[in-house]
Formats: sequence, structure tokens, C-alpha cells
Amino acid sequence: MDFFAEARAVIDAGPVCDSCLGRVFADRSFGLSNADRGEGLRVAVALADDEPYETVAPEDCWVCDGECGRFAEWADRAVAAVQTVEFDTYQVGTRTPPLIEENDRLLREDAGLDPDAGELFKSNFNREVGKRIGRQTETEVDFERPDIQFTLDLATDRVDTQLNSAFVYGRYRKLERDIPQTEWPCRECHGSGRRRGDPCDHCDGEGYLYLESVEQLTAPVVAEAMDGTDATFHGAGREDVDAKMLGTGRPFVIEVEEPHRRRVDTDELEADINAFADGKVEVEGLRLAGYEMVERVKELDASKTYRAAVEFDADVSDADLTDAIDEIDSATIKQETPQRVDHRRASKTRTREVLSASAEREDARHATVDIHGEGGLYIKELISSDEGRTEPSLAGILGVDATVNALDVLAVKGTEEPFEREEFFIDSDEDDT
Repeated sequence: MDFFAEARAVIDAGPVCDSCLGRVFADRSFGLSNADRGEGLRVAVALADDEPYETVAPEDCWVCDGECGRFAEWADRAVAAVQTVEFDTYQVGTRTPPLIEENDRLLREDAGLDPDAGELFKSNFNREVGKRIGRQTETEVDFERPDIQFTLDLATDRVDTQLNSAFVYGRYRKLERDIPQTEWPCRECHGSGRRRGDPCDHCDGEGYLYLESVEQLTAPVVAEAMDGTDATFHGAGREDVDAKMLGTGRPFVIEVEEPHRRRVDTDELEADINAFADGKVEVEGLRLAGYEMVERVKELDASKTYRAAVEFDADVSDADLTDAIDEIDSATIKQETPQRVDHRRASKTRTREVLSASAEREDARHATVDIHGEGGLYIKELISSDEGRTEPSLAGILGVDATVNALDVLAVKGTEEPFEREEFFIDSDEDDT
């Protein structure tokens, strides 16, 4: 069939509205809506055949059953559903009733056309409603990770909305010891605070082994600022509970679920978090980020710099300490899973590099040791040897027992590139004002 014959065949297949007629020829010409195409085809056929021009209203269309006349209505309902929500990007999806899908197939079959000719009803519906939403809200379509997902359920006559998470990146310093990075529910009562009807004796009925965490001192403030339902803390690794995180801080991302606000002032948010944390934790460099930043924070290869206060059980001379540190400096370390964590981690032997090492002897029994190492290097065991499970170790080289009395993390840096790359951040309108 030639083009006009195809158009006649679709028109003759029954009362078909302009949108449904034009969809069959959606691959012809550009800059036209399918309704424009359908109207143009109907006019052209009427002129070519010298027949009266007759249009078909959407409500009389046997294919879409009137739905192509409701684009504006669906857009209005979608916009009304998110009046209290801030968003910059969106996507529209449609749940098409089985009858319309079947009609869409039969239209091409009855006209003797390719089953894949033109565009499906669902694609056209998504685009037409989406265009109207964008114009009303002055927002843009995003087919990958929109701020909000609209789903138009034609069968149930309902608009469903999904608010995708918002993300805030920054670095934190933990200024007090015995604060874990994330919530630490009691493993005996699973966070309930009770066992067999009585207060749990493992956590004194609290439900948590530690009542505060970096997460609990930061995430609730972000969730409140963004008017979200919940927030999750993602860190670039984690320090031991009894270690401080100082220096340039540790990268983190807070993920806020179902945020109603996205354009927050990150400077103000930073001040609010630091006030709430009350000197126990402080954050800096807060920026709005894309969802990819979570994977980056968790997966980017990073090195860490530590400072350990070390105590020896026998006298150690300056020369012996210097020689031992020189042997540790740039060494390849083999470590079995430390005894202190082997109850929650798989037993295996890992190899890590010491990138640099130095020490300052305070007296015969005490020294301050600085270690810059690959991510995953166990510093306490590098000092103590963990009963020979780490080789080489400072204790093993010196031939004396060595204990880390205090450990501080001074820096967490990307090995090949920094964590903070501009393409992972979102500029906030409020930051520009």
C-alpha cells in the first residue's frame, strides 16, 4: 500500500480520533504531535478523494475510548497531587488498560499494517501528559533518575506519585570516642530492649549498645530540613567505635526518602547539624548530590591516615623504634581477619600496603605512630601483631608487646582521584541567592 492507502485503511477501520490515527504514522515528519498528524492526514485524504471532511472526537474513538481527550485533565491531576513537593525533574508512566492495548493492536491488524507501525498508545500518552506537566511546573523530563515519578493508572482512574530520594554529601569529624558511625541495635534483643518480657540485660533495656551515632546526630536534621520520611547514612568506610575521626574528615552521603523539599541551603543545614551534634560530631562541605554519589562514597578506592598512641610492655630505644618504623614504611602487610571482628566478618587473609609510616618516641614505653595506608588496613593489628595474625607488625619487629591506647583517623582520600568531583553534585538554587 502507498501512504494514502494506508491512511485510508486506518480511517476506514472505524471511528478513530486524530491522536490514534496520527500515532500509526508517528515516524513521518517531525515537530508535530500525533493529533496534528492525524488531523493533517484526515484533511489530505478528504481533499484527495474529494470527500466531505469529518473529524472524530476522542470520546467516539473505539481505540482509546476517549483517553486521548484527557491529556490536560491527567496533567492537572498530576500537578495537584504534588503541590507541596519541590522538584526539578519528572517522568511519566502509564498503566494502559488491556482493552486499549488490544485495540491498539487490532487497529494495525484491521488496516493491514505492520504490528509495530508508528508509536504505541502508552508512549504517546506519557509524552502528551508529560509536556503539559512540564509547562505547568516549569520542570524537565528525566528518563534516568527523576525527582518524581508519575504513574497514570487509566484502569483505576488514579495518579500515583513516587518521590525519589535526595542526597546530601559532606565530610564529618567525630570528636568523641565510643560513638559508632551508624545505629548499633543490640544483637540480643534486636533493638527491642526486651527479652522474654524482661528488660534486656545486654543493653540495659535500651535496645542499642550505643545511644548515639554519627548517623543519629546528623541524618534526622537533614530529613527534617528536606521534609522527608526517613534518612539513611552512607559512609566511605568507618572508623572503630573507640577511634576519633579528625583532620579533613570522612566523606559521607545522607539519603533522604520521599523529600518534599530539595532546594535547601546547605550552609544553613551544616550549621543546624553542628548545633544539634553539640560538639560530638561536626560536618563541613555539605553539597546537594546525585544518587551516583552513594556508590562513589562506598566504592571509590581510598587511603587513610591514622595516628596511634602506642604503649610498649618493655623499654624501646629511639634507634630500635626508628629501625622498626623504617621496616614498616612502604611494606606489604598480610593480615588475617582480626580476632576482635572475626565474629561478624568472614575469615580470610588480605594484603594491604603501608604507604608511609613515622613515629615519635615520647619515652621508653610510649610513642605516637602515624600510618598512611591502603583502605582496609587494620592499624591496631599492624601495631600489636594480633598474636601473629598480622605480618610484619611493629610489635613483631621490636619483639615486645605493643598496644594501641588511642587511635585517631586524620584523613580519608581517594587513591586515584578526589571524592569531590563536580559532575556528582547538584547546584542548589538557594546557594545562588
